Amino acid sequence: MNFKNISDVDKRYDFMMLFDVTDGNPNGDPDAGNLPRVDPETMQGIVTDVALKRKVRDYVQLTRHDTEGYDIFVKQRGILTREQQKAFAALEIEDENEKSISKVNDAREWMCANYYDVRMFGAVMATKKYNAGQVRGPLQLTFARSCDPITPLDITITRVALTNPSDSDKNVPEDETEARHGQMGRKAYVPYGLYTVYGFYSPAFAKQTGVSSKDLEILWESLINMWDLDRSAARGRMATRGLYVFEHESVYGNAPSHLLFDKIKISKKDSVEIPRSSNDYKIDIDKEMPTSVNLHEIVKLK
Repeated sequence: MNFKNISDVDKRYDFMMLFDVTDGNPNGDPDAGNLPRVDPETMQGIVTDVALKRKVRDYVQLTRHDTEGYDIFVKQRGILTREQQKAFAALEIEDENEKSISKVNDAREWMCANYYDVRMFGAVMATKKYNAGQVRGPLQLTFARSCDPITPLDITITRVALTNPSDSDKNVPEDETEARHGQMGRKAYVPYGLYTVYGFYSPAFAKQTGVSSKDLEILWESLINMWDLDRSAARGRMATRGLYVFEHESVYGNAPSHLLFDKIKISKKDSVEIPRSSNDYKIDIDKEMPTSVNLHEIVKLK
C-alpha cells in the first residue's frame, strides 16, 4: 500500500482508526483480575493509548530492527538508562552525571535520531544518570473505546498437567501420575467489540524531533498490520477495520479535529441487535470537507 500522499511531515494529520476483537482480551485490567477494561458507567470497552503504542513499537522493532535509526527505546523488559547510556558513549560524554544544557541537548538529539518511538511519541529521559532531557512527541493517541457496550466474560479452563508434584492430591503417591488431578484456571475475553481510537500528528513538534516522511509511512503501515504480528491465545482475532486520515494543508490545521471526526458516524445495522462482526456495522461519512482539508480513506469499514 502506498502512503506517499499522507507522508508530508509539514502537514497536520488527524486520524480515526477502527479495530475489532473476536473472542479475545484486547487490554486486560490489572485492577479487575485482568478482565477486559470497561467504562463502568456505559460498559463500553476501553483500550489504553499505552497498549496501542506498544503494538506500534513491537511492529517497528520486528520489521525494522536492522535499519539504522529505527531502534526502540521502550523495549519489552528493557532498562531505559542502558539505552540512554548509548547516547553518552556515542557522543563520548565521559561523566554519566553530566547536566550541562548543551550535553543534555546533544544526548536528546542523538536519542531522537536513533529511536523511532522517541521521535514519534516522545519520552522522559531526564534521569539522574545519563540525562537525555525530555521529548514531546508529535504523535498522540487517545484511549480506544468500543462503539457499543461489551460483555466482559471470565470462563473456567482446565489443564491435565501439573507444575509441581506438590500440586497434586496429597493422598496420591507421586509415582502414580495417571491418578493425579488437573488444575483449574481462568480466561477473560470479549465475545466481540468494535473499537474507535483517534490520533493526532503535529508537524510543529515533528520538526523538533526530526520526523521524516518514512517515519510517517511506517506509522500508517504499522496501524494497519500490527495485529498480525501480535497474535496470542489471549487476544483472539484482532484486525484494523478502518483508517480515515484527515490531511490539513496548514501546519496548524484548517479545521478543529472534533468537527472532522463528527463527520464519520458508526452505527449498528438496523437488523442487528447484538453485533458479532464488523459486517454488523455501517458507516456514514459526510464528505463535504472544510476548505484545505482532505479525507483519505486508507482502510474502509465494509
